[in-house]
Amino acid sequence: MFRGATALALSLALSLALSFVACQPPVSEADAAQPAVQQDASPEYLNANPRAPYSEGVRYGGLLFLSGKLGGGGERGIQPETRIALESIQDALERFGSSMDRVLKCTVFLADMAEWGAMNEIYAEFFPQNKPARTAVGAGMSGTARVEIECIAAA
Repeated sequence: MFRGATALALSLALSLALSFVACQPPVSEADAAQPAVQQDASPEYLNANPRAPYSEGVRYGGLLFLSGKLGGGGERGIQPETRIALESIQDALERFGSSMDRVLKCTVFLADMAEWGAMNEIYAEFFPQNKPARTAVGAGMSGTARVEIECIAAA
């Protein structure tokens, strides 16, 4: 009986594997010869701050990676700071040839996770249609900042 069960399991696994392969779209010879990201592509470092060890953004392989934006300067509190951070992101995206509707992923760092709901109210205003993937984490923040947001967008 053990042999029969093993043979049945192997047969089923082989059948599933063949079904998976059969369902894959055909790949042309030209597509098969092209790497997903060109091997000779170099990152483009955008608005590098000569007094800081980072760039405001990096464009690579059709993606734009933005450094985190703090909501500092101006009114304090999670909602005003979230608005300031997202306006700063919007400005950077536009300067670098992208936009908020091309944002693919955001990471939100909060000084206090209890402020997640209040942050989310403002965040939702900036992404009414194309809602990027997102992670929100509680983190120690720089100075008195309540929020920092970083994004990855299609270039």
